[in-house]
Amino acid sequence: MTFNHTIVAAKDRHASARFFRELFGLPEAPSWGPFTNVLLDEGVLLQFAELPGVEEILMQHYAFLVDDDLFDRAYVRLQDQAIEHWADPQMTRPGETNTEHGGRGVYFKDPAGHAIEMITRSHL
Repeated sequence: MTFNHTIVAAKDRHASARFFRELFGLPEAPSWGPFTNVLLDEGVLLQFAELPGVEEILMQHYAFLVDDDLFDRAYVRLQDQAIEHWADPQMTRPGETNTEHGGRGVYFKDPAGHAIEMITRSHL
């Protein structure tokens, strides 16, 4: 079984997709209908959509496993763009990364307020 896609609620679907493309250095992906898509490895799509009639987006958590080189590049982008980030999901260690599970990790929020985790080693 392979994970194929998920719809991610967004305040501005174009801004959210751009945030992920720029942060992770991803190319443009074909989009259609109400979705602005971001293509990940293995053909997995993040489909950003504005939800009609929804005023407030309920925060979700999305974790991305990246290699050390991408972590370094993306972390520099977080810092360069002054994006608030934390070493822990409770947001008690601002401006830091962690070394959990034998790798590195960081938590931050996307433009819609979703909790994003970027890690270099799986928790398994």
